[in-house]
Amino acid sequence: MKVSDLIKELGLTVHSGDKGLDKEITGGYVSDLLSDVMGNADTGMIWVTLQTHKNVMAISSLKDLSAVILVKGLVPDADTAAQSNTENIPILGTDDQAFEIAGKLYCLMNCQG
Repeated sequence: MKVSDLIKELGLTVHSGDKGLDKEITGGYVSDLLSDVMGNADTGMIWVTLQTHKNVMAISSLKDLSAVILVKGLVPDADTAAQSNTENIPILGTDDQAFEIAGKLYCLMNCQG
């Protein structure tokens, strides 16, 4: 599944990084602890978090993540959005809680058929 497909299926908002919408998604990771994501997320994953600062993009780039989903209606800081555009790693948004969007993401990727 591509990031653009995920946006359509879950009604997500694109905050930045729209040049990366064709990236393939390999799975998802939910955490607000940067060191946890750095140590455990895999290439191509979608990261679900409430963190909005620029270090989110540093970790996303380091781990070659496909996109970041910000929860609870949060929006990225201006420098975070700028870095997202530079790195071509989309930052997406939802009003859902992390638990809700993680469940939807999991089911979309694993519950079909």
